[in-house]
Amino acid sequence: MIPVKSYTNSVKSFIPAFIFLLLLGCGGSNDSSVNKEDIQSAEAAFFSPDPKVVEEKPVTTLAIGEQAPDFRLPGVDGKYHELSDYADKEVLVINFTCNHCPTAQAYEERYKDLVSEYSDKGVQFIAISPNSPIAVLPEELGYTDLNDDFESMKIRAEEMNYNFPYLYDGDEHHFSTAYGPTATPHIFVFDKDRKLSYQGRIDASEKPGTGQAEDARYAIERTLNGEPLPSDRASTPAFGCSIKWAWKNEYTLKVNEDWKKKPVDLNKISLEDLDKVLKNDTDQLRLVNFWATWCGPCIVEYPEFIEIQRMYGDRDFEFVSVSLDNPEAEDKALKFLRKKYSATTNYLVDTDDKYAIIDVVQNEWDGSLPLTLLIEPGGKVYYKVPGTIDPLALKRKIVDHPLIGRYY
Repeated sequence: MIPVKSYTNSVKSFIPAFIFLLLLGCGGSNDSSVNKEDIQSAEAAFFSPDPKVVEEKPVTTLAIGEQAPDFRLPGVDGKYHELSDYADKEVLVINFTCNHCPTAQAYEERYKDLVSEYSDKGVQFIAISPNSPIAVLPEELGYTDLNDDFESMKIRAEEMNYNFPYLYDGDEHHFSTAYGPTATPHIFVFDKDRKLSYQGRIDASEKPGTGQAEDARYAIERTLNGEPLPSDRASTPAFGCSIKWAWKNEYTLKVNEDWKKKPVDLNKISLEDLDKVLKNDTDQLRLVNFWATWCGPCIVEYPEFIEIQRMYGDRDFEFVSVSLDNPEAEDKALKFLRKKYSATTNYLVDTDDKYAIIDVVQNEWDGSLPLTLLIEPGGKVYYKVPGTIDPLALKRKIVDHPLIGRYY
């Protein structure tokens, strides 16, 4: 473990506050409003994520009765958090969790409920994401719209109204390895002296609505009362997604390289075949992107679709690209697709008559590119994006569709 300096709360909060005050004074006018982007930049200035590949080391789960290891970690609230910040609390609960894991997502509301119920009783709740963003593959994100990077943590915390500090330890896992979580989520409950009284699951029923955090509640109540937990209940298995330690990056690199080696083909289709594509006579969601090599926004956003295919391709989902380049530009379109590793279903409509294509596509399309359609089985357009996509919004539409879902 690296050495941890001792900082007071006033010092830790001084730098972000000082930057903010500087911004307030830099307007040069009587306008008291502050540029939102400047505020966001100031808030982010306190920490800059830098995930690294680290040497593998043994990780042992903290034993009952052991002292809580110290930590100093950045939070999504723009502040650093230390173990000593919560010295006045009777009980400390640390939840090792993350954005992408379906099990972690399934327990979010239950953890929030615990915070609401016990925060006024001297219990402090914290969440730490131990995962390295560089160790998470797109293929592991099939049940989410977000990765485990620091910026995505901010988005998740705001979206779900987290009522607890959410801390990041994904750069080099300096502190998470000292606790030894085995999965996400994995909770650790500490008493007033910060000795471990419980570690393991929140409860034994993953599906939302089927459990009430029974194991966590039992551990918190016993610890608050100064009562040790029975040996058969002090430790439980933590079911969930494996921790994404950065020393597993070799596998990540291999899978990424394997994807780049997949064949990329481009097939010409008729207007009749295009109509069949749009009718989606399958049992899965079909995402169709209309693009062309001469369309600047199409070129810029195209890699997002490859990531989306990798994320959801193993579920009831497929991505189809449809080039509207002229048929004689087939080689140019194929060259682009290969450069972008578009190992998906790729079509080029075999006609120069763009108005005939518009008649087939319909959906109030004016013929401008790009156009993206998320089509349900049977041909109903569930989501339409004329122009450039918002990748996060599109991923949310996909993962929250009943055919996909975040949990099962």
